[in-house]
Amino acid sequence: MTEPAFLVLTALVDEPRHGYGVVREVEELSGGRVRLKIGTLYGVLDRLVADGLVELDREEIARGRLRRYYRLTEDGASALEAEAARLAANARSATERLAARSGRAKALGGLA
Repeated sequence: MTEPAFLVLTALVDEPRHGYGVVREVEELSGGRVRLKIGTLYGVLDRLVADGLVELDREEIARGRLRRYYRLTEDGASALEAEAARLAANARSATERLAARSGRAKALGGLA
């Protein structure tokens, strides 16, 4: 799963959102590191809809423009949960290896 897809799914966990709302939430979730362009967002949303992970919640007219709200499906929540677990396991492995490396470096430095 790509990082933008992961963040879009995460942005939809608590409530349905329209495109700009998703963009803002992704930016907030990533601490400003990920700023989705509208074309990228709708490409991601189209793929997530096609995969059954997200679905259209409703459409509204706001200031003369159509707003589509999207919501997370149960399959989307399951996929997000699995991806979050995979990422957490990878982060644990990296952290453990870095700690072991740091410990070895300190031990070698202490012998010199």
